[in-house]
Amino acid sequence: MNTENICIVLVEPQGPLNIGSTCRAMLNFGVSDLRLVNPKADHLIHEARQMAVKATPVLETARIYSSLADALADCSLSIGTTRRFGRYREDMLLPEEAARLLLPVTQAAKVALVFGREDKGLHTAELDLCQRFLTIPTSDKLPSMNLAHSVALCLYEVSKAKWQLSDKEPGEKKFASNDNLEKMYLHMQTSLTQIGFLNPQNPDHILRAFRRILGRAALNEREVRIIRGLFSQIDLVSAQLAETHDLEPVDE
Repeated sequence: MNTENICIVLVEPQGPLNIGSTCRAMLNFGVSDLRLVNPKADHLIHEARQMAVKATPVLETARIYSSLADALADCSLSIGTTRRFGRYREDMLLPEEAARLLLPVTQAAKVALVFGREDKGLHTAELDLCQRFLTIPTSDKLPSMNLAHSVALCLYEVSKAKWQLSDKEPGEKKFASNDNLEKMYLHMQTSLTQIGFLNPQNPDHILRAFRRILGRAALNEREVRIIRGLFSQIDLVSAQLAETHDLEPVDE
């Protein structure tokens, strides 16, 4: 189990104080890979540095990305945080469950904990890029937690689980990268639309169900290749049937 392989991804963070506090929480638990997607604040200003305290190296080495897909491209497991339930937001993990899931993966691959905007959280399309979802049970009186507090709580559970699992063998399964998963889903969308299984006007409706099913399966690279091979065969047969139909003789 290697916490250096855990990255914290903040999508469009709005406050420099939150970014600085997040860095401090990260270093408290041995995590230093911070990724910022389209930050709405300068993360290197004085206020952020004040909140980071001795974690300013985490702040200074944070990487900036223009899209969440790019930020997650090298990650084999991405867990998105949300407090909203409903369609496409099912099978939620509690923080301790997420910690036990991600720790074995860190032995050989990068994993990401993804946090959304302070005011609106993650959009559904952004959650699509995550294999699993995490929610923090809070009171209905004030359900939304401070961003840095959420990061600290999740990393505390990771640290606790690492302590508890330290005497156990790490998992051997190597998860597929997010980049390869997204290529697989794009292939699926193209193939299933071509054969009429998906509605071309709203392919995401059914495709999100596949994302949830396959996200729970925790695919490795070989399994992704097998699934893409299946859809390549579907593409081939579909093309052959279309060609046969085009060549049918016309009655005289």
